[in-house]
Amino acid sequence: MRGGARGRARGGFGLVGPRRERHVLSASDLEALALPVGDDGVVIGVDAEGRPSVLGVNRPTPYEITLIGGLWTAQVLALRAAATGARVAVETGRGPVWSALAQAAGGGQPCVTLHDVGRVPPQGASAGSPVLVVRDCGMRPPRGRVVAGPWQSVLTLLPYLSPTAPRLLRGAALAGVQRVSPDEAEQIGRLMRLPQGAVGSLPTLGDGVTLWCTTRDRRFVLTQPTDTETALLGPPRRID
Repeated sequence: MRGGARGRARGGFGLVGPRRERHVLSASDLEALALPVGDDGVVIGVDAEGRPSVLGVNRPTPYEITLIGGLWTAQVLALRAAATGARVAVETGRGPVWSALAQAAGGGQPCVTLHDVGRVPPQGASAGSPVLVVRDCGMRPPRGRVVAGPWQSVLTLLPYLSPTAPRLLRGAALAGVQRVSPDEAEQIGRLMRLPQGAVGSLPTLGDGVTLWCTTRDRRFVLTQPTDTETALLGPPRRID
């Protein structure tokens, strides 16, 4: 643990930082202070106004995410989560499509590991070593042996709306939806209580665009790859 005795834990809120002089702004100066993001986490893209959108996957409480979309987006999220210091465990029946990413991530460190479906071992997640479990298990993913917990989030990838999707969407803290058919859009709209305008947009979303939503909030986000991500994963795509 960095900082020795000074690195005192704060009950789920990280480590106490160094003590420095306070910086004070007058009320009139606050309007000039603008932060590009509102939370710590993975920058998943930009919203309609061009502002960065951040997904906080490293949490002291369980966090379930369901993504109805393409492999490309799930892999970008995995890479970016690893770049924040998280360990990524991928549960998949198609290991070859993840192998290049696992080898490239972490600069030779085993920060992305691949596991057969149903064979993910306990990850030992902690505040100092958070974990993202990516479940790429097809249309009907079995119930996972390793579930969301403190400092361990779970992202379940579904290529399309499947019979298991309603259960997963209802149990998820956050859902991501990429381009789907009009019928699928209507079903997702009912499950997530989306306004009709958002429902009508889902069948026409471009590659790399995701609607991130809960039953109360929603935001369209464009994920733009870096040069390194494009070299490794190719350009954004919805269909694998």
